[in-house]
Formats: sequence, C-alpha cells, structure tokens
Amino acid sequence: MIACDQHDFIEIACMYHLRVVLKLKTGDEVIGIAQDTILNDEREECIKVLKDNQTYEAIMLSHISTMRAVTSNPHFDFVNFD
Repeated sequence: MIACDQHDFIEIACMYHLRVVLKLKTGDEVIGIAQDTILNDEREECIKVLKDNQTYEAIMLSHISTMRAVTSNPHFDFVNFD
C-alpha cells in the first residue's frame, strides 16, 4: 500500500496519460504511458501501462520505488515511493 498523497501522483499520470519511467524495487524499469489503475486477480492495486503502443502491463503499486514523468507537465517530475 502506498500513501494517499503518493497515490494522487499515480492518478494524475493516468488521467493525463503521461509517459513515465517506473523504477521497481527490484531495480527493473518500466517505461510507458500511464493508462489507469486496476485491481489484479489478487485484488492488489496496480497501474496499467501501455508499452510500445501495443502491450499493456499491470504493475503493482507496492512494487514501485520511483516514478519519473517523461512527458512535461505542471504536476510532477519525480516521485519517490520508498
């Protein structure tokens, strides 16, 4: 689970379909366009990201370490979830 104020940045990224770089706690990175928040089969909250304009990936919010906005926007540049 992430803090409410951090969750707001996830929602903003999805609302404006921002291109983001998600750094996971494993050290892996996912780059794509934020689409929506969803629940996976285990009812864990995820962000759905469009990668390569064709492949969707659901990333659990609790697995995200940082989010960096590639798309310029007035809301945020970088968010640390740790």
